[in-house]
Amino acid sequence: MFSSIKTHWLSNIRGDLLAGIVVALALIPEAIAFSIIAGVDPKVGLYASFCIAVVIAFTGGRPGMISAATGAMALLMVTLVREHGLEYLLAATLLTGVLQIAAGYLRLATLMRFVSRSVVTGFVNALAILIFMAQLPELTGVTWHVYAMTGAGLGIIYLFPYVPVVGRLLPSPLVCIVVLTAFAMFTGLDIRNVGDMGQLPDTLPIFLWPDVPLNLETLLIILPYALALTVVGLLESMMTATIVDDLTDTTSDRHRECKGQGIANIGSGLLGGMAGCAMIGQSIINIKSGGRGRLSSLAAGVYLLLMVLVLDSLLVQIPMAALVAVMIMVAIGTFSWDSIRNLRSHPMSTNIVMVVTVVVVVATHNLAFGVLAGVLLAALFFANKIGHFMLVTSTLDEATSTRTYHVVGQVFFSSSEKFLASFDFREALDNVVIDLSRAHFWDITAVGALDKVVIKFRRDGADVEVIGLNEASATVVDRFGVHDKPDAVDQLMGH
Repeated sequence: MFSSIKTHWLSNIRGDLLAGIVVALALIPEAIAFSIIAGVDPKVGLYASFCIAVVIAFTGGRPGMISAATGAMALLMVTLVREHGLEYLLAATLLTGVLQIAAGYLRLATLMRFVSRSVVTGFVNALAILIFMAQLPELTGVTWHVYAMTGAGLGIIYLFPYVPVVGRLLPSPLVCIVVLTAFAMFTGLDIRNVGDMGQLPDTLPIFLWPDVPLNLETLLIILPYALALTVVGLLESMMTATIVDDLTDTTSDRHRECKGQGIANIGSGLLGGMAGCAMIGQSIINIKSGGRGRLSSLAAGVYLLLMVLVLDSLLVQIPMAALVAVMIMVAIGTFSWDSIRNLRSHPMSTNIVMVVTVVVVVATHNLAFGVLAGVLLAALFFANKIGHFMLVTSTLDEATSTRTYHVVGQVFFSSSEKFLASFDFREALDNVVIDLSRAHFWDITAVGALDKVVIKFRRDGADVEVIGLNEASATVVDRFGVHDKPDAVDQLMGH
């Protein structure tokens, strides 16, 4: 136990504490913005980000990953808040937490193995585009000072690491925020800052039980929203865990992460916050700034609350241009530039899946829709590809008028027509042997194709023998096949 605590909490104290400051600074405007998207007071998003970041540090399954209020979740809350109010949102947040804990115990995270690498790449690229697009309102219809500040911020972020000694000690995004804030305060530049986005809370969050009737009607109102929040939240969290795994060359416990996200959302709902999940952008900021352990998430949540309550007079002075520069850095770092270079060398199907995922996510601003489209398309391409890896050859023994068909490969709905077309039913034969020792039958479509082959040969007077079925295929054929059952011809041919 002590070894685990040392590894996850104490192995990178300086890096985690410094990275936590950068993450907290970037969380504040985002939490306010997401609250505005959802149609609630800014403190709802800020309280949610504080609570989720702190709780997930202890309960999550992925050290170094940041969870808080997110835009993807906020978009799903708009209608609920508009039609029923904040109290129903808090109730939906609690139900979301319960459903996510249940998903953890049901081990639904294993479904992530059906998400191909091309879908993950498309998801990441789409998120990078959305992060960049989210900064455009801050760069539209503004004075040249904003562009100059943003450019200076990007220059600091990318050039400061090359400064001897100090460049490696301090995270460049933090330096960017501090320097640009000091410059804006000293010169008195009249540019948009954090204070212009909404009023910051001035009190600690308090325990709040949602003031809604505890009846079936309330459940029917919040259940559809809670289900959507659960799916999107877990999907984004699992995707983020995959990306952080790759960045840090470590592994995560996804089932624990599901439960941890659920516990964090329950805590958020009880403290007056909205539902949240893992954030790819903030997680990358954390990793790029040196955060690796659970302490970075805890520090980010604590810093966030302290800044809002204690340093609010300084916090509101942070120019949005500084935070825009940080988020542009995140977008650039998030985007998989290799996917563009690999378009020529990768298979066309892989490229199509990646591009479709990007297009659907960007068009709908819904990560779940994009991933669903990518997974379905990848499954179709896979089924089509595997369907081609099925071959039927045959040999003829003229002395006994016996033809032996040798089936190699996978027989299922995609390859069943090819399987049927591989047999010559017009040939006059006394005996037909179908050797399936190197084949596998997967579904009832494949079994139906085998039934048709056997019955057509028998209808033409040939004796048919099926040999070599492996145990799994034999189980499916015995259960659903009809060619060796009474009245098989009538059942199959509809007579």
